[in-house]
Amino acid sequence: MRDITWRLFTPLRLAILAGTMVAASATQSAELVQNGSFDAGTQDWWWTQNIAPEIRDGRICADIPGGTTNPWDIIIGQDNLELEEGGHFRFAYRVWGNPRWLVRALVQVPEPPWDPYVEITSIPTAEGESQSATFHSKAPPPGLPPRIKPGQVVFQVGGSATPWTFCVDEVSVTSGAEFVFYRPDTGPRVRVNQFGYLPDGPKRATVVTDAPEPVPWQIEDARGAVVLEGLTTPRGFDAPSGTRVHTVDFTALQQTGEGFVLRADGDRSYPFAVRPGLYRELLVDAVSYFYPVRSGIEILDSVAGEGYGRPAGHVGAPDTDSINQGDNDVPCQDEDTSRRVYGEPWTCDYRLNVTGGWYDAGDHGKYVVNGGISVAQLLAAYERAKLRGGESLSRLGDGTLRIPETGNGVPDVLDEARWHLEFMLRMIVPEGDPLAGMVHHKIHDNEWTGLPLMPHLDPKTRELHRPSTAATLNLSAVAAQGARIYREFDPAFADRLIEAAQSTWEAALAHPALYATARDGRSGGGPYHDYDVSDEFYWAAAELFITTGAETYHEFLKNAPEWSGDVFRPEGFDWGHVAALGRLSLATVPSRLPDDELKMVRDSVIAAADRFVETVAQQPFGHPYAPRSVTYDWGSNHLVVQTALVIATAYDLTGDRTYRDAAVESVDYLLGRNALNISYITGYGTVYSKNQHSRWFAASLNPDLPHPPKGSLAGGPNSGIQDPTAQRLFRVQGCPPATCYVDAIQSWATNEVTINWNAALSQFAAFLADQ
Repeated sequence: MRDITWRLFTPLRLAILAGTMVAASATQSAELVQNGSFDAGTQDWWWTQNIAPEIRDGRICADIPGGTTNPWDIIIGQDNLELEEGGHFRFAYRVWGNPRWLVRALVQVPEPPWDPYVEITSIPTAEGESQSATFHSKAPPPGLPPRIKPGQVVFQVGGSATPWTFCVDEVSVTSGAEFVFYRPDTGPRVRVNQFGYLPDGPKRATVVTDAPEPVPWQIEDARGAVVLEGLTTPRGFDAPSGTRVHTVDFTALQQTGEGFVLRADGDRSYPFAVRPGLYRELLVDAVSYFYPVRSGIEILDSVAGEGYGRPAGHVGAPDTDSINQGDNDVPCQDEDTSRRVYGEPWTCDYRLNVTGGWYDAGDHGKYVVNGGISVAQLLAAYERAKLRGGESLSRLGDGTLRIPETGNGVPDVLDEARWHLEFMLRMIVPEGDPLAGMVHHKIHDNEWTGLPLMPHLDPKTRELHRPSTAATLNLSAVAAQGARIYREFDPAFADRLIEAAQSTWEAALAHPALYATARDGRSGGGPYHDYDVSDEFYWAAAELFITTGAETYHEFLKNAPEWSGDVFRPEGFDWGHVAALGRLSLATVPSRLPDDELKMVRDSVIAAADRFVETVAQQPFGHPYAPRSVTYDWGSNHLVVQTALVIATAYDLTGDRTYRDAAVESVDYLLGRNALNISYITGYGTVYSKNQHSRWFAASLNPDLPHPPKGSLAGGPNSGIQDPTAQRLFRVQGCPPATCYVDAIQSWATNEVTINWNAALSQFAAFLADQ
């Protein structure tokens, strides 16, 4: 049997991972660190000027001052390590902390951008603890001999608000080490939806086994009594997971209750429930995620939950003593920076108040294109509920979510969406500028900050980045969508929205190719680059036509390449592929679209859903995501959700339970029926993601901070493994696509939390709550 998945050994020792370890053969060992035992005092070591290390009890110690921001604000290190390309190495040391605080230990490249070979992050005790990890230096290009690459050891110990004492000893980096290949523990080979199943829905599971023939299975209730049994269906080798699997169909189970388990092939699943109304709480939790990530407002424990309260972030004024620079008076990037980024000079002579909005993901940036799809999907969840009625409408109404506006007579989901929509309106270029009416692409720090860092302690300069056509059309689309939805509750706001939707549309027509570039992601925030905005034009035109009925938008739609094209990729849709948003709105929201055109639009949704339903049936883990590249994309979990939403829409259009059941089955993957046997939704299931990448949901780095709130969706497997943590684990031996994930806070490529992923989950949870 082959089972390749992984689990963290402990949330505080992020480089030490549990499971079966397979060591590569070692060559002759050599010590690369000089004076690692400090027998020669502090010789060969250097440190930043804000500390004065000394030898105490045979180890180097330093009294660390409080009040710094980032781990790298205070460092003890050693240079001149010689690392041979393609070599295997072991990094080890013993460390003390009193009181406990974060220590970030790295072997890294000794020059910007300081790429790490290995990182160990821990919170040591006053009694001390030993840490170690193996790492691999990237091999030379084929045909070239290995070179010696420079390296350095650093202990980053800054970022504490209060003073503490740091000590380290027995520091070692040895070459010729046995490299430990990662084969982690995934728990039982029987994979189920760990949260549960609906009584009248599909109930399926997956068993990892090499058995060539069907094997018996049994469902036991909480008392251990067998309530259903049968034989598995062999499915052969599943390439995305790298395992041989069987599937189990126990849809015939009608008994409700908690604590069911599935036994098969000598193993048993994690427990699960069977009960009606199963996903009502998921809807509330998924949408309530947005309040704790708001910018510009104090987050209250009494609203968000114990441990999630914090001061307002980015409200400090530049002319005060506040460490926080604030978003109420933000300048544009300077001309020299923009020339390097865009290849041409750009800046502005105005400053904007862009307070509010949601922090996009693990950093403190705010992005219009990612915010656009997030607002759109929250609004779409409400609009569907309003048009169809049902459970989700009552669950999204006033008084349903954990937000401070509850009780104001406006549905809570609309209050939450408005928080970011108002921010997007503030990102419009003012009158008098050559780009008036366009929308700034993003705002974030001018430099990257470290983890953990609370928003109100971020000291970096905030900058507006160049407007883009994509951002402008995002605002046009969601403002048009919002105008029809908010009119019932705030006509003045609806008027403001439709005016903004139309003016930004005209601005985009005047500047149709002002692209965000990939180069604008090297410092302080992600680029969200997009060099094809045809889909944004289609989406905005669709929302404007639905809201206004104006023929000019109808004609634009019919002339767009997306009008008769297939806008539903096998990979799902996301912030960079938004034509599907326009197509789904046209198919479901009443408009002046002629009957024959409406039929064409709806037929295209149903045809795409048919393909995704077939994918669910073909995938032995029962999810509708099958990328053409056979690799998993960044944020693959939310792409699973987006494809499931297309299936759900087909059910809304047709009432055919085939679509309903396939959509419901798709959520099983997110809740544990997957290659890793982990629920990707925090707080749901027996084993779930809880160390997602975030600067303030960072309990694994600072026990005084919380984990991401219940209902947070982790990014999921990502074949690109772009971050150093994932690369250290998987770069040498590789990883099957559905297994390229680690629940570690430093793994921003596989384990980030973002507003657009939770917005998709919110919309899907609204559908599930109705079933």
